Amino acid sequence: MWPSLIAKAKAGGLDVIETLVFWNLHEPQPEQFDFSGQRDIVRFIKEIQAQGLYACIRIGPFIQGEWSYGGLPFWLHDIPGIVYRSDNEPFKYQMKKFVSKIVNMMKAEKLYASQGGPIILSQIENEYGMVEAAFRDKGPPYLRWAAEMAVGLQTGVPWVMCKQNNAPDPVINACNGRRCGETFPGPNSPNKPAIWTENWTSFYQVYGDEPDIRSAEDIAFHVALFIAKKGSYVNYYMYHGGTNFGRTAAAYLLTSYYDQAPLDEYGLFRQPKWGHLKELHAAIKFCLNPMLSGVYTSMALGKSQEAFVYRGNSVDCAAFLVNNDTRKTVVVTFQDSLYELPPKSISILPDCKTVAFNTAKLSTQYNTRAVETSKKLDSIVKWEEYKETIPTFDDTSLRADMLLEHMNTTKDNSDYLWYTFRFQNDFSDAEYVLNVTSSAHVLHAFVNGSFVGSTHGSFKTKTPILEIKITLNKGTNYISLLSGMVGLPDSGAYLERRVAGINTVKVKGEHEIKDFTRYSWGYQVGLLGEKLQVYTDSGSNKVKWNTYGSSTHQRLTWYRTLFDAPAGKDPVTLNLESMGKGEAWINGQSIGRYWVSFLTPKGIPSQTRYNVPRSFLKRTDNLLIILEEENGYPLGISIDTISITKVCGHVSESHLPPVISWQGQNKTEHNNSKKHHGRRPKVQLQCPPGRNISRILFASYGNPTGDCENNAIGSCHSFTSLPTIEEACMGKRICTIPVWSKKFGNDPCPGIPKTLLVDAQCT
Repeated sequence: MWPSLIAKAKAGGLDVIETLVFWNLHEPQPEQFDFSGQRDIVRFIKEIQAQGLYACIRIGPFIQGEWSYGGLPFWLHDIPGIVYRSDNEPFKYQMKKFVSKIVNMMKAEKLYASQGGPIILSQIENEYGMVEAAFRDKGPPYLRWAAEMAVGLQTGVPWVMCKQNNAPDPVINACNGRRCGETFPGPNSPNKPAIWTENWTSFYQVYGDEPDIRSAEDIAFHVALFIAKKGSYVNYYMYHGGTNFGRTAAAYLLTSYYDQAPLDEYGLFRQPKWGHLKELHAAIKFCLNPMLSGVYTSMALGKSQEAFVYRGNSVDCAAFLVNNDTRKTVVVTFQDSLYELPPKSISILPDCKTVAFNTAKLSTQYNTRAVETSKKLDSIVKWEEYKETIPTFDDTSLRADMLLEHMNTTKDNSDYLWYTFRFQNDFSDAEYVLNVTSSAHVLHAFVNGSFVGSTHGSFKTKTPILEIKITLNKGTNYISLLSGMVGLPDSGAYLERRVAGINTVKVKGEHEIKDFTRYSWGYQVGLLGEKLQVYTDSGSNKVKWNTYGSSTHQRLTWYRTLFDAPAGKDPVTLNLESMGKGEAWINGQSIGRYWVSFLTPKGIPSQTRYNVPRSFLKRTDNLLIILEEENGYPLGISIDTISITKVCGHVSESHLPPVISWQGQNKTEHNNSKKHHGRRPKVQLQCPPGRNISRILFASYGNPTGDCENNAIGSCHSFTSLPTIEEACMGKRICTIPVWSKKFGNDPCPGIPKTLLVDAQCT
């Protein structure tokens, strides 16, 4: 997918692709490096170069990024005396070794700009300013060491530290956030540029949360403001978020990552966000000459209005007119001309005269992402099941007279750790209460092989407590507790000190309370199905699968079926709406954890559809394996495709023409030629490749009500709207219609401001 994603980013007006470098992905065990396949960072940088773009590598190597353990490999935890991200010799030794390896790989391939390559910027550490004080006297020396170590590697390009206002020279201090044009104090040295390393296009989402929607207008405003204030570099975090495949997501993080970015999880255009930012980028680039060589000034235009001006020679001049008022449209005077500024908006004037772009005026199309079911996996005869073995104390070989910490025991080889013990009960059929306190994310309890209850925490409530009535046998009883993690923590100071797992276990009866916290415990790391790799072709044949539903349902059950890949090229998604919690694999590739049963405050799952890249698929007989922890219903699973099926334009006479047309007018005016009359507001519709406009669902030139989601004809409407749009667009992939009365024959209602709203279907 890399070439296509990079090409779409380039088409959107980007110059640079940034990537984090994931230490735990590339060095999963000490000195065992993996740069194959999806991990081939050199190939990724070379693909960026092949498409004529620059690159930035944020090596970290602590990266946070909502990535499990912040990108640190868990084996660091076992190094004696180590303290992460501190003036600590064991950590600094390992950090320098990894950073040096990455830098030397880039140098060997001549990928730094100083060697003629695409890499213009590197990052060391990540948001260390958020935790530096927690390390007290060990923080500042580590910060200085990290900067000196990085610069000493002599890449020939600058290094940056984000959210680090005291970044040591010559490392550049950079901003992260949504409003860096307002919040960033600026470079800490006059010879450093203003850099924005993370402009959050939405926000990461955890299970139980609703998606965070950030408007295209808000993103554009803050980018324009940062650039207007002499900003040199803005990175969208994320421009494409993608998918946290496997177990890579951090604690409680969804498998889907930044789906609301300009390129969504599947790599489809998220409109109008992608298109509006493309227009912004074009407008900014028209300002380059005066911005790079002109004199910078700023001036007040009103109480909440200001202008930022770059003036070069007698011709070169660019201005950014800013309205900070969030409620009122205002008219300002700039260079003896009047300009109307909508609330919280910026107008860009590449020649200090003509407005090329306003951040609040969306002229680009909207699109609608649709789901089509390709195959329902509802045939009972095509599903098989394998019940995970519930281990007892007698089945375990790892023993301790205490409760072990979860992460240090599993070493991140599995999300799961079984805690088991046995004890004698002298009373027949007695009722007891099992009380378990836990720092795990999920806890499932079994008594004598039978499930008795479960509980889970959340991103905000991290310590679940299980208290449930149980019935014990007279004689020996076996209790098995499954501690589960949904990703490791990814942020904060002293990450190596974090704990997870079971904290205390008590059994309360009528006659006594037994505390088993200090007791003889047996442990099993992971599930038997994981150990046997039943999610692979070969591992799947190591166990006996039974017909689905042939016996009583058990929590912790593996399900198996085969399916054919959907026809066509549309992105594929696995609909797990009928399931509870677990993980899914296709042809041995984990497509990630799912947790459909964890509902948002609105009573809906945070995620039900899971991305399946077509590169994971064969044409026929794809192996789907599901591990279900709860009571999911696999017959409700379907294989779906995702596509853009509707495009819509909603543009008024007061909107600006497409930015590209500004250059034509600018040139003709400078040549004292006749004014270019083709520069009008336009509705521009574009279906995805392979699809054409097959139906006009709504068309009105006049004053239609509503928007692209809900619309109706207003009191003013041209009756030629539909035939005019059909003639211009039907059967075409791309069409453009000017918002102009002559296009529709005549003015349907003189004196009334006109709008054109068109909703079209792509087939």
